[in-house]
Amino acid sequence: MKQFILASLALLTANAHANLDTRSDAAAQYVVNTYQDAQIHTLANLVSYPTVNKDGINTPDNLDFIGFKTLLKMKAAELGFDFQDLGYTVLIGMGQQTDKVTIVTHGDVQPADASKWQNSPFEMDKTSEPGKLIARGTEDDKGAIATALYAMKAIKDQGITLDNRIELMIYLAEESDWGPLEEFMKTYQQPKYAVTIDASYPVVVAEKGWSLIAPTFASTSAQTTTYVSDLTGGAFVSQIPEDASVVLHNATDANLETLNTNIATLKDVKVAVTEVKQGIKVSVKGMSAHSSEPESGHNAIAHLAEAFKGIELENNSDGQAIEFINQLIGLDIHGKQFGDIAYEHDFMGPMTVSPTVLKRDGNAITLSVNLRRPVGKDEAVLKQQIDAALANWQASNQVTLKDTQVIIGTPMLLDSAPHAQALLDIFKHFTGDQEASFVSIGGGTNAKLFDNAVSFGPSMPGKRYTGHSEHEFITVEQLKLNLKMYTAMMITLGNM
Repeated sequence: MKQFILASLALLTANAHANLDTRSDAAAQYVVNTYQDAQIHTLANLVSYPTVNKDGINTPDNLDFIGFKTLLKMKAAELGFDFQDLGYTVLIGMGQQTDKVTIVTHGDVQPADASKWQNSPFEMDKTSEPGKLIARGTEDDKGAIATALYAMKAIKDQGITLDNRIELMIYLAEESDWGPLEEFMKTYQQPKYAVTIDASYPVVVAEKGWSLIAPTFASTSAQTTTYVSDLTGGAFVSQIPEDASVVLHNATDANLETLNTNIATLKDVKVAVTEVKQGIKVSVKGMSAHSSEPESGHNAIAHLAEAFKGIELENNSDGQAIEFINQLIGLDIHGKQFGDIAYEHDFMGPMTVSPTVLKRDGNAITLSVNLRRPVGKDEAVLKQQIDAALANWQASNQVTLKDTQVIIGTPMLLDSAPHAQALLDIFKHFTGDQEASFVSIGGGTNAKLFDNAVSFGPSMPGKRYTGHSEHEFITVEQLKLNLKMYTAMMITLGNM
């Protein structure tokens, strides 16, 4: 690892180090004294727009996004920046220099289940948990947008001269469709330096590849022996599911004894067993999390399937899905039961495998299994291993899947990022953590579309990431720290 860092990451110049202690410190103190309240107010305005992309409506035609962009345009004018609305992408810039530093973020958010929030997820809650700003988008990614705007404003106020233009890029379909941005990047001039503020600290130099295995089960039930129906769970593919349930029919005493024994062994989740009109409903309450960090949540779908281990079910769609989860995934998050697909990388860590959504279409049920894969295994080999595991499962269970979608994403491990060390120095300076080092994450950001992008915040190491959860928040203190570090980042990179 040390050899990788020394060989791959250029050191910051001595001049930039000197500037970190003088201009950046002064600007950081100025910005929190002057704009901390303003960034919170702006964040409250940003999260009030439910910028969730919807099927059948192009983002530029969605009224919520139109309103969101109108607010951004107004803020850019108020703060003295240029503004470009390019449909799916907004650019807010400071300076006319030829070289530029692009700060990459996104303004769309994941859906939110309002029933799981104390207040509306699209109305900032500043009081129910003092010190926390609770709303969808506060951590992913509207807090970072507000912070970047006021970091730029502080630099402008202070009259600090930069050699490079600062350009804040806000993409509006990061959570659902990278296609428009990939097309946009074909003509966008690559920046001198790019930094995404859509991940974590200290400095992210590696990202796992977002991948998917989505089998579709389609088989009717004879309804003569023990069977399950109404299987449901999950909200979207990139969220560890918080809820899952199924109805058990024609259960024998032995079935119920096994069910109760299994439930008694489950940890970290709540299980409710209730009588319904035609059977017994089993419901699991887990804890949602970003699926790039499955260890941060408690997977309701996986635990629901675990409750049925050892119970012979009819081979209908619902029963097939439960058996698939139990036999190929279980409660393990690294794919060790899924044939030979499991592997890990010394720096990036192991692949993760998480069942996240069950979607019904008539009799058919599609299970989405979200993988996050590091470097270290060839894509063709992984695809062959996935296909083999699926074929073996079908043969051993006498099942024919209706369809299976497989997507294998490309992981990113930078071998050259000239500004990574500069960002690490900024993090050390403002946090006092002299042991901080470069990190890898399970998530995937738009950094992959740039020549030399790394990620810098906004979430702190060692703390649970709340983006994509049903309790998303950022703390007031974290916003303040981000404001200092992003101001220093722009000054440092603006003169590199």
